[in-house]
Amino acid sequence: MAKVTVDGIEIEVPNNYSVLQAAEAAGREIPRFCYHERLSVAGNCRMCLVEIEKMPKPVASCGQPVGEGMVIYTDNEKIRAARRNVMEFLLINHPLDCPICDQGGECDLQDEAVGYGRARSRYEENKRAVTDKYLGPLVKTVMTRCIHCTRCVRFLAEVAGVPELGGTARGESMEITNYVERALSSELSGNIVDICPVGALTSKPYAFVARTWELNKTDSIDVLDAVGTNIRVDTKGGTVLRILPRRHDGVNEDWLADKGRHAPVDGIKYRRLDRPWLRENGTLREARWDEAFDAIAARMRAVAGARIGAIAGDLCDVESMFALKRLMAGLGSGNLDCRQDGAALDASRRDYYLFNTTIVGIDEIDALLVIGADIRREAPVLNARIRRRWADLPSFQVGLIGAEVDLTYPTTWIGEGPAALACLLDGSHDFAKILAGAKNPAVIIGQSALTRADGAAVLAACWQLAVQFNMIRSDWHGFNVLHRAAARVGGLDIGFVPQAGGLDAGAMLAGGVDVLWLLAADEIDATAVPGSCFVVYQGHHGDAGAARADVILPGASYLEKSGLYVNTEGRVQAASQACFPPGDAREDWTILRAFSEHVGHRLGFDALAGLRAQLAAEYPIFGDIGDCRRLASLDVTGPAGDPAGMGADAFARPMPVYYQTDPISRASPTMARCVAEIAAPMQAAAE
Repeated sequence: MAKVTVDGIEIEVPNNYSVLQAAEAAGREIPRFCYHERLSVAGNCRMCLVEIEKMPKPVASCGQPVGEGMVIYTDNEKIRAARRNVMEFLLINHPLDCPICDQGGECDLQDEAVGYGRARSRYEENKRAVTDKYLGPLVKTVMTRCIHCTRCVRFLAEVAGVPELGGTARGESMEITNYVERALSSELSGNIVDICPVGALTSKPYAFVARTWELNKTDSIDVLDAVGTNIRVDTKGGTVLRILPRRHDGVNEDWLADKGRHAPVDGIKYRRLDRPWLRENGTLREARWDEAFDAIAARMRAVAGARIGAIAGDLCDVESMFALKRLMAGLGSGNLDCRQDGAALDASRRDYYLFNTTIVGIDEIDALLVIGADIRREAPVLNARIRRRWADLPSFQVGLIGAEVDLTYPTTWIGEGPAALACLLDGSHDFAKILAGAKNPAVIIGQSALTRADGAAVLAACWQLAVQFNMIRSDWHGFNVLHRAAARVGGLDIGFVPQAGGLDAGAMLAGGVDVLWLLAADEIDATAVPGSCFVVYQGHHGDAGAARADVILPGASYLEKSGLYVNTEGRVQAASQACFPPGDAREDWTILRAFSEHVGHRLGFDALAGLRAQLAAEYPIFGDIGDCRRLASLDVTGPAGDPAGMGADAFARPMPVYYQTDPISRASPTMARCVAEIAAPMQAAAE
């Protein structure tokens, strides 16, 4: 620790702190443009000048390390004059277009100009103009506004791992460009809009839509992957206009994936279900709620409880699944499943299906094995954390089993299927030595390795590998399942799986039931459901499930209701309602509560608070919202399955199209443009 004095305040800070960090620790504000705490230091803007005793001139505080006994002045006449001069230089070429700039009201340059700018400029020459660059369907550019802070360049190179931006020329001729004019290929590209301190990079779908002071802001959770990114939903007049990340160091830090940022904004506007529908004589017609409920109740009374089943989709909140489970139990049915893709996940113990290392724990891994996962596309924010670990630890190595994919950091490809896993178990592959020599090794299993006929055997083999390489012990748990679906962990936590003698999703879809309730289950083969099966679809989009339904009950999307979601590491988080569902659509748990009276099995709650109280009483983990504890275990008993039962087929390529994976993103015109302008060209180039 080093003792330094900042404006007369003596503090003690770590030796690796910069002067800027020390000043902030002392409560002093330092203006900056190029500095960002998640990025490397560039020292471009010079706005963070401070005076340090015994140094002949002001220094950039972001790049100056602290020293023992250092005396720092952050606000005197010399520093104020220096900052005014720097601001004057920054503004000599900046256009005076604040009234039409989307950054207006959120612009660092505006704020700093008010605090540190001169009253007038002494610059009399013509301002320069720079050609705008094409960066794809998500990022709009007005490069004349650029002040060359290089935050965007450093983010794409260091965090996203896709170095597609850089600087050309020098001095007044310098430009930030992508060299070859094409769309940015990173799944995190929208974050360069957030970190741009001026209006050079703005959101293209949000262009000229609203001003920040016109928006209502609601804290919520992104559910388009299973990371549980914390978000802020901006609405105006009941319409979602923008989604931004909220800082959460334990989950997403400051970042948000492009799909979670853009898909819901227009995806919840199109192909919506806004009223009940009832199929008569092969044709769907509009119906009243009581008509729809009566039709379902009449059909259910005609069959035994064992012939009724329910499947929950990937975007469901825990409350709706809990209510549906209670309803099915009242009807005498044990046919439940939240694994609509057929993943062989063992729900008997929580560490069999969680990301047990936790997202923060990635910073402790020193050797990683990835099996059947494309983390870059399945969990872009989590992948950025793994990349940072690779950058921070030179000895960090990653092995890959499955399709060869670019994870934005070097990997050792071991093989494409279970045979490669067997080579690690018997020690015949060199990567086995790396795992054996690591202090905190870990394995990440993707869903494409589990959604196979031999999925249970693969899961058991992965657990066996974790035990063999000392990944499961009292102080460390390196066995990790990476989920794609935001609803999956919550469904497993409440036991939304086949009860004693019950059928799983595959058996129900193959004709094992006469009445099938699909709770927003759209990732299914609807054509496989026999025509004799009576299908009830409850959801918010007219997608695959609704196309096969005999009765459609319009529900609310995750932005239109309050709900609990559990992310891949087992953290319970609460999403808040940001707007209202369209037409007659209702929150899912209220639909189930209303229907329960029609079949004589009334659910025992009338309000969300009552439902959550019962949920927490039955499953205590839902009483600790926001909490996440790393599971440590000495019990190495593995999940059900025989490793010897693994087949020979290669693991399927995970998530071939990142931008359209759920009903919301499939309905989004913005995501359709991303497929056409980003995914399709990349796929064509790969072929």
